Amino acid sequence: MKVKIPATSANLGPGFDCIGMSLNLYNYIYFEQTDNYEELIIDITGEGQDLLARDHNNLTYQAYKRVFDYLGEPIPGIKLNFENNIPLARGLGSSAAAVIGGLLIANYFLKDKLEEKNLLALAVEFEGHPDNVAPALLGGIVLSGNNEGEIIYKKIAPPRDLASMVIVPNYQLSTVKAREVLPTTVSYQDALFNVSRVSLLVDAFHTEDLDLLKIAMEDKLHQPYRSSLIPGFKEILQKVKELDLVGAAVSGAGPSILILHKKDKLDKIEQLQEILANKGIESQLLFLEPTGTGACISE
Repeated sequence: MKVKIPATSANLGPGFDCIGMSLNLYNYIYFEQTDNYEELIIDITGEGQDLLARDHNNLTYQAYKRVFDYLGEPIPGIKLNFENNIPLARGLGSSAAAVIGGLLIANYFLKDKLEEKNLLALAVEFEGHPDNVAPALLGGIVLSGNNEGEIIYKKIAPPRDLASMVIVPNYQLSTVKAREVLPTTVSYQDALFNVSRVSLLVDAFHTEDLDLLKIAMEDKLHQPYRSSLIPGFKEILQKVKELDLVGAAVSGAGPSILILHKKDKLDKIEQLQEILANKGIESQLLFLEPTGTGACISE
């Protein structure tokens, strides 16, 4: 059996910690039970094969174990074979994919004892907020928030004419470091600005108004501060406007940059990568479509 988990782009524009979108880049985890309880065999290929834990500290295994502990069930031994395609520490949800994979594998062995909302709540225990794990689990664009300990979430199908690409710089940026640059308070004006943009963003997705998205993707809560950790980001935002693309945003905590565009609009895209190249930063350009399908298990 295998579980397939999509990459995600969280903090979508002004949707800091509350809006994320799944993308059609996937990690695969092939799994099978072993005869001995709590036995663990791990093999990893692809992204992170030389960095990720192959013991009980592995994040996927930790999520797998959490389900059995939560339900008070014994933990079956397991063999995990990872085929990782989502870059690590680049703002594309690699840790969310690891967590969702472990939770779904455990729930599969337990014959789906946990409902979708329970799985999401457990995932948030690991990530701290739902904007990455929710689209990884559900697919699509997911709005989410915490209501007195309960995760409230709503899924929106990606607009049909919306396409995307991701500029992935060749350096990592930890979420911890990306949060350290954020202020403890923001001005009333900046808060009001983001409230207006999030309102427009949700409407633009629902109505598939890609021209409205050009305004709705603007942010003043986190991107102005994180741009100090992502050389060239401000210039890329300006170039996106000059090229009349839909919008750009820091993907997750960065350093990857999500570019939204209409499916027929790809002129002069290479100019975006050149901005980083002129600063001595190598990068990879991934053409990734928003996907409405979340993580799933198949043979």
